[in-house]
Amino acid sequence: MIRKIGKNLDHYYLHQVGGALFYAIMLSLALNYFWLPGHVYSSGFTGLAQLIASLTGGKLNVAWGIAFVNLPLLILAWFTLSKRFAVFTAMAVLLSAAFVPMFATKTVLTPDPLINAIFGGGLNGMAVGTALRVGVGTGGLDIIGMEFKHFFRMKVGSVNLAFNAVIMIGAGLTYGWQAALYSIIGVVISAHFIDIFYTHQQQIQEMIVTNKPEEMTDRIQNKMRRGVTIIDSAHGGYTGRDRSIILTVVTQHELPELRQAIKEVDPNAFYSESKVEHTGGRFYEPEP
Repeated sequence: MIRKIGKNLDHYYLHQVGGALFYAIMLSLALNYFWLPGHVYSSGFTGLAQLIASLTGGKLNVAWGIAFVNLPLLILAWFTLSKRFAVFTAMAVLLSAAFVPMFATKTVLTPDPLINAIFGGGLNGMAVGTALRVGVGTGGLDIIGMEFKHFFRMKVGSVNLAFNAVIMIGAGLTYGWQAALYSIIGVVISAHFIDIFYTHQQQIQEMIVTNKPEEMTDRIQNKMRRGVTIIDSAHGGYTGRDRSIILTVVTQHELPELRQAIKEVDPNAFYSESKVEHTGGRFYEPEP
């Protein structure tokens, strides 16, 4: 009975709902307790919403700005990426727009803009990385990045950099260039935390030396949907015996599963791991 309930809960995407809720709460805390008191701007479309609020003198507040600037991209994601992804991303955006005024406070934890930039960026990076990890987008540049990756098979680091540069210039013109420099620190901290929590985008090359290449290949290809390259008749310098070498590339998120597979198929296998900077060709990526 408990297992049946668990399957039904999974069917209703509780992980995605939880991810959207977690993102909205963390973003609201970062905005109200760190960014706004420290006059620090976020990156991406949240920063754009802050800039719009500043330029309009608060007539279009940050909460409305978050919803307004993301609306066109949510419609685009619905038609070009994935309806499921668009729905949960819209949920994250709308919850953020609702929670920002709910968490509004006059409490100033610290007037130090550097501390506000560091902790605000850390909370935001943790929120974005966690949401992406469970398949929930946070709107804005997430959607733009996926669109470029889907249609052009390319990353949009330069687009993100240019967009955030505009936000930082706006911060400088609005609050002074010192605020812009602190905002840049927050953006860097946020990006670092996203990399820590969002492990799907990090790729690892695994080299496995084994005497059970068929079983290992079957496990990796059929259970993990990852391709392998087999090098037969590799000669062990110490043992003097022939072994096979299997090469495969997985994401950081899949690494524990791969290690478990190696242990189960061949406990005596030797394996090593190295980070991959870039892959070409056909690398399976699940639907967003």
